[in-house]
Amino acid sequence: MLQFFTSIPVKLQIEIKNEEFGKALVFAPIIGLIIGSIIAGSFYISRCIFPTSIAAALVIVLYILLTGGLHMDGLGDTFDGIFSNRSKDRMLEIMRDSRVGTNAVLAIASVILLNWVLISGMSEEYTLKILILFPVAGRIGSLTGACVSKYARSGEGLGKSFIDLCSWKELGVGIFFHAIIFFCVLHIKGLILSLIPIFMSFILVKFLGKKIDGATGDILGAVCELNQTGFLLATYVFINFYF
Repeated sequence: MLQFFTSIPVKLQIEIKNEEFGKALVFAPIIGLIIGSIIAGSFYISRCIFPTSIAAALVIVLYILLTGGLHMDGLGDTFDGIFSNRSKDRMLEIMRDSRVGTNAVLAIASVILLNWVLISGMSEEYTLKILILFPVAGRIGSLTGACVSKYARSGEGLGKSFIDLCSWKELGVGIFFHAIIFFCVLHIKGLILSLIPIFMSFILVKFLGKKIDGATGDILGAVCELNQTGFLLATYVFINFYF
């Protein structure tokens, strides 16, 4: 899973069948923790050298490199398709098209800009902790989306392996990992914040999948990215007004 969802070099050669991907999604929050820990460490070092705004920009670039832009690609494809206002079949065709449209560019640029502003403006007391958690928040979104959706396409696809074979059991174990990580980082406050990505992802996947009667791998990627940005925004509000 680490090899598939990140560009982190792993020398182990393990063959994973398509039907095992849905089951393996249970480890998505742990993959998020690994990504978040690398990002937080890099931000800490960068902030010793550069202003916070530049350090924030650098870790966003690092995040994209670590994930290979996989979820960003899903975000762009989803917005190109869903907001094309075409028929369901045409939307699905557009989402598979390798060309990048205006909606994709606007969605990706907006998410990157919002992430940069929110990380730059985050309270110094919480910044490192939130950077550890925001990839975890994104990946519980993909897991939740896969569990509560049906596959929108009639044919095969990698997204089908995630969506069709991810059960409530995987979601329950994944949420357990998710909650433990949040609690270890922010204690009781973390448990409260851990609920936000779960509910947010449910709303997002239902909203994005409404026009195509289900979800695809691209939509799961979009939910991951939007969940992260939504989590940063919600956390910013909570930290400044409630914590």
